[in-house]
Amino acid sequence: MAEITMTVNGRTVSGTCEDRTLLVQFIRENQGLTGTHVGCDTSQCGACVVHVDGKAVKSCTMLAAQANGSEVTTIEGLASGGELHPVQAAFREHHGLQCGFCTPGMIMTAVDMIRRHDGKLDEHTVRSELDGNICRCTGYHNIVKAILAAAEEMGSGSKVAAE
Repeated sequence: MAEITMTVNGRTVSGTCEDRTLLVQFIRENQGLTGTHVGCDTSQCGACVVHVDGKAVKSCTMLAAQANGSEVTTIEGLASGGELHPVQAAFREHHGLQCGFCTPGMIMTAVDMIRRHDGKLDEHTVRSELDGNICRCTGYHNIVKAILAAAEEMGSGSKVAAE
């Protein structure tokens, strides 16, 4: 058994779990945060993407014990003060979701992508970096449109750096 402590969405949490417990399981089962989805368990679909210490990670391939002492942000932790994160708002505005299953992972990947590129993205880069996220509803056109709109809105200002 592993004793772990991490910060999840700004709140320090502790727990005991089996050594083999995946981060996605710890988030969903121990913390009750079900916005992070389990799709394939093989890191192929990207539905389980969360941020660990500010970087996008597929939580189905990371052990919870590996996140011990880390800061974890899930889709539930993006919104602030009752307002959607700019990427969440762009997905809503530009119809970047269909069934919604892939949406949390797409959004978490997009936030990281915008941060890493300082808000300067083009369609080719977005499509290339979404390679590890699968939308089974084939909604990529509006997803890409939403990410580009969010990147433009966030620009290279403090909203990008704050993530």
